Amino acid sequence: MIQIERMNRRRVPSLVLLAIGLLAIGTLAVGMLSSGCSRTAGSGRTASQQQQQYHCPMHPTYVANRRGDCPICGMKLVPIESKEPKATAGPSAPADAATGAAGARRILHYRNPMDPSVTSPVPMKDPMGMDYVPVYSDEVSAGTGVEGHASVEVNPDELRLAGLRTTVARRGTLARTIRAVGDIRADETRVSQVHTKISGWVEKLFVNSSGQAVREGQPLLSIYSPELLATQEEFLRARESAARFAGSDVPEVRSGGTDLLEAARRRLMLFDVPQSFIETLEKTGQPQRAVTLESPASGFVTTKDVFAGAQIEPGMTLFTVTDLSKVWIEAEVYEYEASLVRPGQTARVTLAYDPSKTYAGRISYIYPYLDTDSRTLRVRFEFDNPGLALKPGMYANVELDAQAVEGILIPDAAILDTGPRQIVYVMVGEGRYEPRQVKVGLRSDGQAQILSGVKAGEAVVDRANFLLDSESRLRAAITSAPKADTVGGGAR
Repeated sequence: MIQIERMNRRRVPSLVLLAIGLLAIGTLAVGMLSSGCSRTAGSGRTASQQQQQYHCPMHPTYVANRRGDCPICGMKLVPIESKEPKATAGPSAPADAATGAAGARRILHYRNPMDPSVTSPVPMKDPMGMDYVPVYSDEVSAGTGVEGHASVEVNPDELRLAGLRTTVARRGTLARTIRAVGDIRADETRVSQVHTKISGWVEKLFVNSSGQAVREGQPLLSIYSPELLATQEEFLRARESAARFAGSDVPEVRSGGTDLLEAARRRLMLFDVPQSFIETLEKTGQPQRAVTLESPASGFVTTKDVFAGAQIEPGMTLFTVTDLSKVWIEAEVYEYEASLVRPGQTARVTLAYDPSKTYAGRISYIYPYLDTDSRTLRVRFEFDNPGLALKPGMYANVELDAQAVEGILIPDAAILDTGPRQIVYVMVGEGRYEPRQVKVGLRSDGQAQILSGVKAGEAVVDRANFLLDSESRLRAAITSAPKADTVGGGAR
């Protein structure tokens, strides 16, 4: 009994301690639960009231919940200015704000951030794990008449970040200067070649080097030709016969002797024997072994293909004499400039070795065919060559002033050339830009003539227009008929 009583006395304090511990644990659990609920409710109110979203300045349809880079163009994301009314205090404030936001911006569908033509009616992720971007009803732009492009609205902050600049189209006069590189050539009408019509051998050369200047009638070489020697003797006999027949009483005999003499003289002349040589032959009555040939024109010996003692045959080119007092410059202009050149136009020429001096000439001929390899048209200019500064073989810089045209002018940088068409972006309102297809005429010095598509006084974008073009194409893809890639909300 004594032992049982002792055991009961020891068990009572243990039960008391156990009860106190259980009570403390329950109190702590209730406190933690109520604290957690309080924090959860407060956190929910903060997220609904203070959550900030970010979007790309050039692709505002891409929206994210945190800062970062746009996956389309790599630009930094900027905060979205909240357009929702502030929620009123009370338990129903978050729900009312969400309802208002949904009513203000209705989601049409979701699109792939890397391929706007791929859309989905429900939120999902692409194969790389990126969230599809919502497309709102207020982001859809009306058609512009330019296939594949849409109008773009940009707020002032986005304008500043993108660096857009506009220029007002104006009516003015545009002059074009055609620039080409030409090569200097000898005037083909001033080139003479020295040949012989008989065979023989060169006795002596009076001009024995290329590049030597000669005058018309100056001796070039003397040749020995048996045929030419026989022709001289025939001429002398014909002269004797003509002298004998001159005293005949028969007119036919007298005229026959005269005709025979003229035929012998003509034969010598057809062999290119100089007139002075024939006069000497007629005066002395003695045939000469060698006959001297003279230069047919003044100029420079540009080709020499004969040497002393060489045998020559009929048709051989012995010398080429070129008159360089006038030269040609042949330049090539592009095919689209062919309509701007015409014979008689004045041109300016500068040379690489002396760019300070300018030479004036004119177009003397336009070739009637096009070079199919370079797609260029050859134009011939004619220039006087005082002092022989224009040397054949040199390159020359040619400038030709084309006829000025009048029309609407805009900066050439404002035109986006896509190949089959040219597009400019016109400001049609505050922060709103519309693509226009234009027809371009003459271009010169950074300006372009617009034949249609833009009116005088309209502002066109001439800087960062490629960014507008990218956004315009993206919006056009968004507004086009969506190509669903989900079935029943499932992923592809």
